[in-house]
Amino acid sequence: MDSIKTKPRTLELTVLSAENLRVNGKTATKNVFVVVRAESLTAHTTSCKGNGSNSNGFVSWNEKFVVEIAAHARSIAFEVKCKTSPTGSVRDVGVARVALSDFLGTVVPDHCLQFLCYRLRDWDGLKNGVINFSVRDLAAAPPLAKVVGGGCDGFHGFQEVVGVKSEGCSSSSASDNAVVTGIPVWWRNNI
Repeated sequence: MDSIKTKPRTLELTVLSAENLRVNGKTATKNVFVVVRAESLTAHTTSCKGNGSNSNGFVSWNEKFVVEIAAHARSIAFEVKCKTSPTGSVRDVGVARVALSDFLGTVVPDHCLQFLCYRLRDWDGLKNGVINFSVRDLAAAPPLAKVVGGGCDGFHGFQEVVGVKSEGCSSSSASDNAVVTGIPVWWRNNI
C-alpha cells in the first residue's frame, strides 16, 4: 500500500458506460459526459453521448485515456455531467471517488485489466446511477516473457493457463523453446 502513495503511476483508464442516471427525477439520456480527475488540475473529458431516446439512463462511451497519477494522489474522481440547454449550461449528475488502493496493490497484478463499477452520488449524497470503467497500470506491465504461462488469467474465477512445449512446428521461425498458450487446465472438472 505504501508503494502506491510514494511513486507516480500511469494508468490506462477506459470510461465504458453509466446507467440509471437521473437529473431532477427524470432520466438523463441526452448530452451526458464524464470528467475524470486524479487529484490534479488535469482533467480528461469524454465526448457528449446520448440522443434523448428512452434508454433508461444508460449511456455508453468506451473512451480510453492515459491518466498520470501523482505520487500524492489517493483517488480518482469520475464526475458525470450533462448539458441541459443549447447555450451549454452544465448540470452535475453524480460523482464517484475511487480509492487507488481499490485496484492497485491488490491480489490482482497491477498490469492486468480490471473492470469496475461504482455507485454515483449526487451533491446531496443520494444514489444516482452507476459508472462502469476499466483500468490497468501501464508502468507495471511485465515483459512478454513473464506473461507466458501465467499472468492475469488466474484471477476472478479463471483457471491458470498452462504452457505446452510445441513439437514439430511447421513455421521456420519457431525455436526449440516455443510455447503454446491458452490451454485451460480445469483442476476441479465435474464432467
